[in-house]
Amino acid sequence: MRLPDGREVPDLHVAPDVAARCRELAHRVTGEVMSFVDRHTTVSIERTVLRQLGFHDAGPRGIPLVNLMVDALQERGLLGMGAAWWYGWALRQGASDPLQVVERITALPRDPAPLPEGEAARLRDEVRAEVRASAEDLRRRIERRDALRIELGMGPRPHRYLIVATGNIHDDVEQARAAAQAGADVIAVIRSTAQSLLDYVPHGATTEGYGGTYATQENFRIMREALDDQSRKLGRYVMLTNYASGLCMGEIAYAASWERLDMLLNDAMYGILFRDINMKRTLCDQHFSRRITAFADVIINTGEDNYITTADADEAAHTVIASQFVNESFAHRAGLPDRLIGLGHSFEIDPSREDTIAREMAQALLVRTLFPEAPVKYMPPTKHKTGDIFFSHAYDVMADVVGQVTGQSIQLLGMMTEAMHNPLLMDRFVALQASSYVSRAWRSMGGELQFRPGGLVERRAAETLGRALGLLEEVAQEGLFAAIGKGRFGDVSRREDGGKGLGGVVERAPGYFNPFLDLLEGRP
Repeated sequence: MRLPDGREVPDLHVAPDVAARCRELAHRVTGEVMSFVDRHTTVSIERTVLRQLGFHDAGPRGIPLVNLMVDALQERGLLGMGAAWWYGWALRQGASDPLQVVERITALPRDPAPLPEGEAARLRDEVRAEVRASAEDLRRRIERRDALRIELGMGPRPHRYLIVATGNIHDDVEQARAAAQAGADVIAVIRSTAQSLLDYVPHGATTEGYGGTYATQENFRIMREALDDQSRKLGRYVMLTNYASGLCMGEIAYAASWERLDMLLNDAMYGILFRDINMKRTLCDQHFSRRITAFADVIINTGEDNYITTADADEAAHTVIASQFVNESFAHRAGLPDRLIGLGHSFEIDPSREDTIAREMAQALLVRTLFPEAPVKYMPPTKHKTGDIFFSHAYDVMADVVGQVTGQSIQLLGMMTEAMHNPLLMDRFVALQASSYVSRAWRSMGGELQFRPGGLVERRAAETLGRALGLLEEVAQEGLFAAIGKGRFGDVSRREDGGKGLGGVVERAPGYFNPFLDLLEGRP
């Protein structure tokens, strides 16, 4: 099979009717969710709209202005009209900058008198004009990023993806430069542990973080400028990714788009399952954040690889495929084309079993065959690693080989010191050297190899797809909320009214006004 980028991979027979039925069921599942999403907003969505209107700063005590305003509106039961409406209202009361807008809003009575219809119409027109102007500024910044990509070009696929995670953005920059010089194509700044549970985005550059570095707009700017400089020196463009997940998905997606990031981790169910964030909140926020990434031409990375860290990778392989169909459908509903839907999976079958490479090949090639135009992201082994760095390195190289043969698009490189400490510069160098060797040695083998019809690889792929179909049939019948409640994905069960952030979900009022969403969805 020839991929859109010209690479060849072994042919894998996939029953077209089964794949089509999976997509049909996934679309039914997401349609039911969208009927809820379209009737609700969240505090994070409204904060994102304010950021798009210029609310980038923090107040006197370091609290972001967007939080001060949205919290005041929610406390008064007024958020259902949309933050943009009250922004326009404050301007008509004489406010001339974001801080003054917040001051007017915090002084609002709980039941303000409605505006006359003519004045309300003018308010909407004025705010829409501001939103369009800001969107044009954003578009110009995106075009600047894309122009540099075209000018310098990028490395061949699979793009080699390396993480930095010092906690200090300035130290991250030094590690990112070293990784790029050693051959990395994508730098991922790992987010500080538990930031996904903060219902605000920290302000400014940060130098302390546990297990990673805080995702802030200033940190995005610092790293992007450093990588632009390094890209010019290397003569090839180095991509940057971060995390748009958790309780601030839309805000981080907007800040990342403004600062010209290339990819964002953005999954429909990751926060629900692995961070216990309320499912209603997550699914509203993910749709809005994906609307932004579609506008900004940012590749999303989904999180199915996490399912098989909590469930057995061999037994739960079908849940990965089922979730990928669901993630694809949600992404299409948000306007993302296939070339921006970076579906995730990983090399995680217990290495003590026999025939694991055949089974890993079956899974990776099945994903590649079902989603030929998606920039599929392939994670390295982590779950079964110990302190044995020699075995760990061999294990990672096998994942590199599978990724090369099956035509993965983004290859996250494993570290031999996984499960011991945050990787050192030398650990990254060794991973890049091994990956470069695999890429050279196996460059054309995807087009040379063919798997035996009816053999282990083909049988395993058919079994996995068939079980994915069965799971999607169940989910379509009971609904996604109920299916998550029953632990259908990742062996993790969550309640529809449980988790963090449910209080930030608000029903839209009659006359709800969100001109940024209107623009993203192509409405006048």
